[in-house]
Amino acid sequence: MPVQAKAALAHRAAPKGISAKITSKGQVTIPAAIRKSLGVKPGDRLRFEPQKSGFRVVRHAGENPFEKWRGIGGFPGMGKGREAIVAYFREMRGHDDLD
Repeated sequence: MPVQAKAALAHRAAPKGISAKITSKGQVTIPAAIRKSLGVKPGDRLRFEPQKSGFRVVRHAGENPFEKWRGIGGFPGMGKGREAIVAYFREMRGHDDLD
């Protein structure tokens, strides 16, 4: 089958949109294809952003899990700053000033 015919066949077979039903509690089951494309799993949050023609659904990033580690040092047992980090690792490695 020619490439153009395959493309035309695929275009005709593609749905114009995916629909979902709203329950009496206002809940919606998001189709698996949409969940996969958004990269969401149970417990994740979605954000609805207003647009001129409706709403845009995006995955809510929330808090960055790495934010608490931002900066230099400050881990349990380690002070902040370059000197504290150097001292911490020297002590951890058994470094002696006489070495």
